[in-house]
Amino acid sequence: MNSPSRLCWPTPDSRAPWRLIGLAGLVLALLALSAPLVEMDPLKLLHSLGNLADFATRLVTVPQWDYLPQLGIKLLETFEIAFLATLLAAVVSLPLALFAARNTTPRPWLGRVSRLLLSLTRALPDLIWALVFVAALGLGPLPGVMALAVVTVGFMAKFFAEAIEVVDDKAVEGLTAHNAGWLQVRTFAHLPQALPDLLGSLMYILDHNFRAATILGIVGAGGIGYDLVMSMRLYDFPRLLLIMVAVLLVVSALDRLSDALRKRII
Repeated sequence: MNSPSRLCWPTPDSRAPWRLIGLAGLVLALLALSAPLVEMDPLKLLHSLGNLADFATRLVTVPQWDYLPQLGIKLLETFEIAFLATLLAAVVSLPLALFAARNTTPRPWLGRVSRLLLSLTRALPDLIWALVFVAALGLGPLPGVMALAVVTVGFMAKFFAEAIEVVDDKAVEGLTAHNAGWLQVRTFAHLPQALPDLLGSLMYILDHNFRAATILGIVGAGGIGYDLVMSMRLYDFPRLLLIMVAVLLVVSALDRLSDALRKRII
């Protein structure tokens, strides 16, 4: 039975352990001390509610319907950037995940090198990578695809490795007992068990990449991002409303597709 001094709750007497209370108090104290560093002023937030309400009321307007054809083209380009980046990242991430996962890596040093490589790829934000590829490849969708693919490899391979590490070892032991090779064990024991989590991570990252691709247009990496930012800067609310609703619909559709595919696989 867990003693009340441990960080476990509920305890036998239904009271929170004193260590948990102390930890919560320490976190609250750190938040209070760090608030001035990030200019977290509750009064300022309250005073800004009026500006936020004014911005929201301006969105209640008649959409700019003649912008729909251009919106469709830009939105399709944005989705293509996200889809291609996710597909490229998935091809690279799966072998990297097998090397990075502790229960599938052929050598411990190879696992450490793989995890270090994944940390390096996701260290810089996608906008920085977009600037790098725009400078190397020029303006257009291709720099956006490459920038998102590089960042996505770091996150996707990490998610894949964590999903592989928690699979049941019984199937692995059965295949190993029948003299299955390294690749056979990974293909027929680890990957099938991790497939629902792999698919869920893949669809979540596609959702994330679509939202990230809507911003890359700021630096000339294609997509709807340039139109979105210019609409906000010029207070073009009829066009901004269409862009926001279109992005919301695509993200919602991807979320529903992810749920349906994951249920089917499970």
